[in-house]
Amino acid sequence: MSGAGPRPGRLVVVTGTGTGVGKTWAACEVARHLGGTGLKVCARKPAQSFGPDEGPTDAARLAGATTESAAEVCPPWRWYPRPMAPPMAAESLGLPPISLDDILRELCWPPGVDLGLVECAGGVASPQAADADVVDLVERLAPDLALLVAGAGLGALNDVRLAARALAGHPLVVYLNHFDAGDELHVRNRRWLADRDGLFVTVRTDVLAEALLATPR
Repeated sequence: MSGAGPRPGRLVVVTGTGTGVGKTWAACEVARHLGGTGLKVCARKPAQSFGPDEGPTDAARLAGATTESAAEVCPPWRWYPRPMAPPMAAESLGLPPISLDDILRELCWPPGVDLGLVECAGGVASPQAADADVVDLVERLAPDLALLVAGAGLGALNDVRLAARALAGHPLVVYLNHFDAGDELHVRNRRWLADRDGLFVTVRTDVLAEALLATPR
């Protein structure tokens, strides 16, 4: 792992099965929960792209859940006001390409961080740089854990299983967002992923927060 400053005591990469599954929301919930216990939690978004009417950026939301500024969460020169994958947005705006080495060099942490969350853009196969997707970033960062956020409904089995295979070899926690215990499909999806595929699956953010502090079974 590159970048300046010490590595956090626990490093977690936050990714998802796609865009809009709730990665930022889940990361913020975890940060608030663990921050409330006295742990120092910091978040990083290597690059962010967004539309003009999307409201607070991911970096702003993550900053609001921790103790840092949006500029510390994501370097301002990696903010791309174009709703595309960050390296594509940079190209569209006529800006220099992003490389994986750039991302790693810019990933900096202050001293004393108990949990560092690195939230990626899009899904597991989404480009994070001109020469790297999430899997490439995970390989280089070697995090203690990867958090995979997914929807709980139709398509969850395919989406989660494909993403889990891409991240094989790395400890993984799956969070099913918008889970409804009264929905048979949601319940069966969760059971299938946990019982048949052997994945660590949770639907509660408090359980998720605690799971990120220890390698799952």
